[in-house]
Amino acid sequence: MTSQHPLDNPAWASLLGPHAALAERYGTAVRYPADISPFVALPAEPGQDDWADLAALVGPGAVAASAGVPVVPPSDWQLLRELAGVQLTGDHVAAVPDAEAIPLGLADVPEMLDLVARTQPGPFLPRTIELGGYIGIRRGGALVAMAGERLQPPGWTEISAVCTAEAYRGQGLATRLTLAVAAAIRGRGDAPFLHASASNVSAIRLYESLGFRLRREATFVIARAPTGAG
Repeated sequence: MTSQHPLDNPAWASLLGPHAALAERYGTAVRYPADISPFVALPAEPGQDDWADLAALVGPGAVAASAGVPVVPPSDWQLLRELAGVQLTGDHVAAVPDAEAIPLGLADVPEMLDLVARTQPGPFLPRTIELGGYIGIRRGGALVAMAGERLQPPGWTEISAVCTAEAYRGQGLATRLTLAVAAAIRGRGDAPFLHASASNVSAIRLYESLGFRLRREATFVIARAPTGAG
C-alpha cells in the first residue's frame, strides 16, 4: 500500500499527530471538539465500519465536514454540500514577520468572531484560537484584519482565517498577515500550506503571487449523520 502524504488527509494527520491532545475518538473516527472546528477525519478510503464509527462519534443528526478530502458518505448519511477548493503549499514563500501585527488571545475572541461573521473566511468558532497562533492588525483600537493557524499535519501548518474588514481592504493587510503567519510557521521548522475556495480566483492569485503553488484540488464535503437506527 502506498504511503499517504500528510496533506492528502490533513485533518487525519493533524488529529493523529500534533493535535492529538485535542482529538475526540471513536474506533477509527476522529474529530475536533465541536466548538473548535467542524472537521472530522477517517482513514483513507473509509469503509462502512469507519462511517459507523463516525456516526457514533458525532451523534445522531450531527453535521460533519471533511477537510479537503473527497469522501463519499454512505446512503444513510445526508449529503448537504460539496465545496470545490484548492490546496496550495508555500515551501518557498518569502515569509517575513510584521511589526504592526499583534498576537491575539482569548480576550480578543469576541472581536475575532465578529470580524469573521462580517468577512466569511471560513469556519472560526469560539475555541478555534486553540489550534495555533493568531495575529491581527488594529486601527483606532478596532481589529480590522487577522490570520492564524489551523490544521497541523506533521511537518506542515495551515494558514487560515485570513480576513480584512471591508473598509480596510486594498491596503495589503492580508498579504502582510499571511507572510507573518508563514514566518512563525517556518520559525518552528514547519512549512506553510493553505486552502482556498476554487471560485475565489482573486485570493488564489494573491497567494500564488506570494509564492504559494497549487498542490491539488481539495473537495470539502459536509454531511449529516444518520438520525437514528431507522
